[in-house]
Amino acid sequence: MTQLAISVKQLGKRYRIGPRAAYRTLREELVNAARAPLRVVRRSQMGSSHATQPHIWALEDVSFNLVSGQALGVIGRNGAGKSTLLKVLSRITAPTRGTVDLYGRVGSLLEVGTGFHHELTGRENIYLNGAILGMRKAEIDRKFDDIVSFGEVEKFIDTPVKFYSNGMYMRLAFSVAAHLEPEILLVDEVLAVGDAAFQKKCLGKMSDIAGQGRTVIFVSHQMNAVQELCNECIWLDQGRLMRHGSPREVVAAYLGSGLSNTEWAFPDGKTTLRNPYFNPTRFSLVDANLTPLCQAARSDEPVGVLIEGWVDQPNVALSVGFAVYTVDGGLLFWSLHTDTPQEEWPAIRVGANRLLAWLPRHLLNEGSYRLELHLSLHFQEWLSQPGVNAPSLSLEVRGGLSKSPYWIMARPGMLAPHIPFVRLDE
Repeated sequence: MTQLAISVKQLGKRYRIGPRAAYRTLREELVNAARAPLRVVRRSQMGSSHATQPHIWALEDVSFNLVSGQALGVIGRNGAGKSTLLKVLSRITAPTRGTVDLYGRVGSLLEVGTGFHHELTGRENIYLNGAILGMRKAEIDRKFDDIVSFGEVEKFIDTPVKFYSNGMYMRLAFSVAAHLEPEILLVDEVLAVGDAAFQKKCLGKMSDIAGQGRTVIFVSHQMNAVQELCNECIWLDQGRLMRHGSPREVVAAYLGSGLSNTEWAFPDGKTTLRNPYFNPTRFSLVDANLTPLCQAARSDEPVGVLIEGWVDQPNVALSVGFAVYTVDGGLLFWSLHTDTPQEEWPAIRVGANRLLAWLPRHLLNEGSYRLELHLSLHFQEWLSQPGVNAPSLSLEVRGGLSKSPYWIMARPGMLAPHIPFVRLDE
């Protein structure tokens, strides 16, 4: 018999927006109360001024159930409410309305800086987190070596974590949460940090956890990772649950909605892909005027793929490009900036770089597609691992297939090229 792990009923979370009221000292409050006691009473009767402040619902009327052993993917645009959902489930923030019931110990990985005490060493934080989860010291002792080895922090385990890099910090945080046997594991995509190999190891570990009968909730923009890891999926948009079902059907609906991402941007360069050879800051789709693409593209119009990044250390082996996939993960093609003869390569120099590639007219058929940013050192290593941590965009193609009166319907296949025909007997 299946056992209920998480029950969410009509969950809502509201935040006030606008400037915060100024703080006053206790002395100021007492003086004001002495000078105008009736005003204080009247204000308490009328209610706080907060009631008149504008607000926004980060989550609104969200309901779902999960049983033990299920892995739930949560997808949606930035600002859809995905991280807020995890914060409510983790008890970091309280819901405004609705109920959340969790059955079992919860391990969560939400953002850099949560979960560890900065003044304590890695070793001390492992035991602290285990104690918070209700584990005995003997239980933590048995897991300790596996935690340290998985997190790849053996040399620094007795160093205060305030001296760790973000990557080291989050590798240890993931390892602690995954190995201390929580019945429920909550993971935000930003915490699958480290290099591509470690991120792949994280996904494998989460799959193992779900296979052991525990419950995983995974927030991600990586559609391939969601479909590979999860057996359930929900799509959030503006705080509302748009769809709940199998990962394949929910991902297809999301990508086909026109609400999926057409831009990935981190102007400060603080991403999980940070490296000295090409640190990506923007990956986006643009139209013929180089403005962000905000609607479906036509097959007879060019679509630009804009890639921006910062270089500290040039490397002749660097390859920058992208791949185009079908909505169900089938690879259509790759394109790299090194595909052309070397004398035609765009120069990649120290400092800011902007590369632009055009998808030719009449290349893609009507449908939904996904583009992934590919960064690598030729024959050496991936700087972005396909399907794991590579930034991805969504592209919708509608109309513009042909002006021929003999073909007015959508044609089969993924590609719809216009290939000229000529007579050979003239």
